[in-house]
Amino acid sequence: MANPRAKKLADRIKEVIAKRLDKGLRDQRLGFVTITDVQVTGDLQHASIFYTVYGTDEERADSAKALERAKGMLRTEVGRNINSRLTPSLEFIPDGIPENAMHIESLLKEAAERDADTSSQAAGAQYAGDADPYVKPREIVEDEETN
Repeated sequence: MANPRAKKLADRIKEVIAKRLDKGLRDQRLGFVTITDVQVTGDLQHASIFYTVYGTDEERADSAKALERAKGMLRTEVGRNINSRLTPSLEFIPDGIPENAMHIESLLKEAAERDADTSSQAAGAQYAGDADPYVKPREIVEDEETN
């Protein structure tokens, strides 16, 4: 979205839809929805709206249905509040950021546990052979002189 006009329009659409959702919809299925991002195509004809829903998987599915059903009303609201000849079509896309963050968090926790296990194993470990198995150059010279 290199077009500065598209960026401004995306910001305005995000604000308009967030305010409208804050007022509420008549659909009782709509949960606690947060608009995370809006991307508008370069020709300003289509807007992809990314959102997250706080709650269970069932509440997420119900909120997705409610947003899909209210798409026309929300597009009308956007058309009233932007200064553009054409109102872009709207597409609601669930944002995967929370799930990705939880996955990364679990991976970091697992890595920390493995590090702790490795550290505890290393604390009681002993060398398999000598502590320093490498022959030093001085030792070779001293060995030759003694022979």
